Amino acid sequence: MTAPSARGLFRATGKTSKPTVVQLLDGTLAKSGDGLEREKDDFYPTPAEPIRALLHAEGKRLRDFDAIWEPSAGDGALVREMEAVGFKVIPSDLVDRGVGLPVSDYYGFRRAPSLATVQNPPFSECGWGNGKACWLKHGLDVLGLEYMALLMNWGWPGAGGLAPFWAEYPPARVYLMRWKIDFTGQGAPPMLNAWFVWDKQYQGETVLRMLDRKDARQHELFAEAANA
Repeated sequence: MTAPSARGLFRATGKTSKPTVVQLLDGTLAKSGDGLEREKDDFYPTPAEPIRALLHAEGKRLRDFDAIWEPSAGDGALVREMEAVGFKVIPSDLVDRGVGLPVSDYYGFRRAPSLATVQNPPFSECGWGNGKACWLKHGLDVLGLEYMALLMNWGWPGAGGLAPFWAEYPPARVYLMRWKIDFTGQGAPPMLNAWFVWDKQYQGETVLRMLDRKDARQHELFAEAANA
């Protein structure tokens, strides 16, 4: 006799299985349950801890710029954190999520509102399988950004096909976050993430650094903002 599947048991008891979030081969997140389903427009709001940790590590360099551009601003999560410690932020997004941010297509920009950007971009357009790294190429090639910090899957550099891109555009710094970020609020996040930072001011090999939750020291960030 074949053992009943978990899905069959849920149907027999009248319960439905709770979708879990999994990582697809192109680095995107998806729900597993009755089928795989990515969030519309790859929208995964960013919790506070990752941006606070980045600002603690990169805040001094970011203050060299008059403003920070966030072209995938979503619900404004990153914007609020940066503004809270004194950064001027220029937000935009392809979709209006009800928070009053300007609606603009990232690929429609031929001149960046600022030469520095910090963002949680759509993963599917940063990998190779679907997007051919088009999001990154637009920022570095077309817009000529001087500074670009992207929150991405830690395994992103290992995607097949990305080797030529990495060779031509090696990031200055990579910050591995040693905790799993819960983008969905469902618990049990599936993967590690990292900040990949391209910085034209830097010359040399890519530097790997680590970030821990304790690096999100908001009180120190406020002190730095007050003294800036």
